[in-house]
Amino acid sequence: MIDQVVHPYNLQRALRQVIVNKGSAGVDGMKVSELSDYFRKEKDAIIGSIKEENYLPQAILGVEIPKGNGKTRLLGVPTVKDRLLQQAVSQVLMQHWEKDFSGNSFGFRPNKNARQAVGKALQYIHEGRTYIVDIDLKTFFDEVDHCLLLNLLYQKVKCPKTLKLIRQWLRAPIKIKGKLQKRRKGVPQGSPLSPLLSNVLLHELDKELTKRKLKFVRYADDFSIYCTSKTQATATMKAISSFLKTKLKLTINADKSGIRKPVQFVILGFGFVPTYKKGDRGKYQLVVSEKAWKRLKQNLKAITRKTTPMSFDERIAKINEVQRGWLNYFQGTSIYGKLRDLDGWLRNRLRYCIWHQWKKPERRRKNFIRLGVDHDHAYAWSRTRKGGWAIAQSPIMVTTITLERLKRRGYIPLLDVYISLNPSICEPPYTRTVRTVV
Repeated sequence: MIDQVVHPYNLQRALRQVIVNKGSAGVDGMKVSELSDYFRKEKDAIIGSIKEENYLPQAILGVEIPKGNGKTRLLGVPTVKDRLLQQAVSQVLMQHWEKDFSGNSFGFRPNKNARQAVGKALQYIHEGRTYIVDIDLKTFFDEVDHCLLLNLLYQKVKCPKTLKLIRQWLRAPIKIKGKLQKRRKGVPQGSPLSPLLSNVLLHELDKELTKRKLKFVRYADDFSIYCTSKTQATATMKAISSFLKTKLKLTINADKSGIRKPVQFVILGFGFVPTYKKGDRGKYQLVVSEKAWKRLKQNLKAITRKTTPMSFDERIAKINEVQRGWLNYFQGTSIYGKLRDLDGWLRNRLRYCIWHQWKKPERRRKNFIRLGVDHDHAYAWSRTRKGGWAIAQSPIMVTTITLERLKRRGYIPLLDVYISLNPSICEPPYTRTVRTVV
C-alpha cells in the first residue's frame, strides 16, 4: 500500500487538493503557496524517508476559533508537508473503505453531500417516522480512542509502513500558545486524514444501526434515528447510548440530545414545518434554522459595517458572494418572506455606508444634486441633524439611493437570487389560462 501512497500520480493529486483547500501555515511557517516548489526539490528525500521508515511528522499548530455559543473550538493545523502526505494516504485508504460505508452516511464522501442527508431525513419523516432520536456526541474529534481506531484500520490496512505513518500523525504533539502538549486520544480537526478516520470509527455505529433495522441519517458525527413511536425512540436512545459508551468509548452530550418531533428538530441548519396544504396532511417543508439566519445576518453586518476599510464595489462583490453561497446551500427552502425583510435591512445598511462615505455636508449636498435632487432640498437634507442609521431608512436616502441604482452598481437582491434558484417554489399558484364566460 505504501507504494500506492508515494506513487507520483497520487502525490500530484494530493498536492493539487492541498493547494485548492488553501489553509494557514503550520508550526514551520511554510505557506501553501510555497509547497509546490518545496515538494519539487525535496520529493525524492521525502519518499525515501517514508519507505525507510525514517519520516518524522512535525508538531500540530493548535488554533482556537470561536463558536456560536461563546465557547471556542480547538483546530489542529498540520504543516503543509504533512497535509500533503496525509491527503495522499487518505486518497488510497478511501479506495479501500468507500465501498463498505453505509448508504445513510453522507459526510466527507465522494458524491455525497449535506443536501442528500436532509432529503433522506425528510423522506423518513414523510413515511411517518416522526419520533426522532437526535444524538450529539460530546467533543467527538477530541475523544477518539487511538487504539480502537488503529485496530479498525488494521482490518483492511495490512501495510505496516502506512499504519506507522498514521500512528505518528495521531500521536504528534500539539502546540498551543507556544507550549507543546502530548496527545493520547483524538484526531485533529483541520487534518485531511481526520474526516476519513472519523468515518472509519463511526462505520461501526452504522453497522449496529443497520443490524437493528433502524432508519438513520449520519453526516460525520451528526446523526439522527427516525422511529414510528415514542416507545421505540426511547428504547433506541437507551440502546445506542450504551453502544457508543461501551464499544466506541464516546460520550453523548445529554444537554443537546433527546427525542424530538419534526418541528423541534434541526439537521445541518435545516428545520421542518408543516405544509398546511389541503391533501398534504403529515407533510413537512424545509425551512432555515434560526441559528443559520443569525449567522448570515452577522456575516452581512460585518461586510456592511461603516468602519470596515472597504470600497463600495468591494462590499457589493463580497455581499453577492456570501448570499449566493448561502442560498445555494439552502436551496429549496420556504424562506421568501424572511428574505424580503432581510433585503430591506441590507439595503438600509448599504445606504448607511454611502452616507458615512460622503462625510461632509457640502459633499452630501453635491451628491444629492448629482442624484437629481433640487438645490433647496439638497441643501436642507445635507444639513440634517438625524443620526446615520435614521437617515439610511428615511425618504432622504430611500428616494435617492434606490434599488435600481444599487443594481446598476452590481448589487443583486437576495430575493432575485432565491427566485433564480427556486423557480418552481416562486411561480404563481395558478398558471393556467382562465376562460371568460360571456
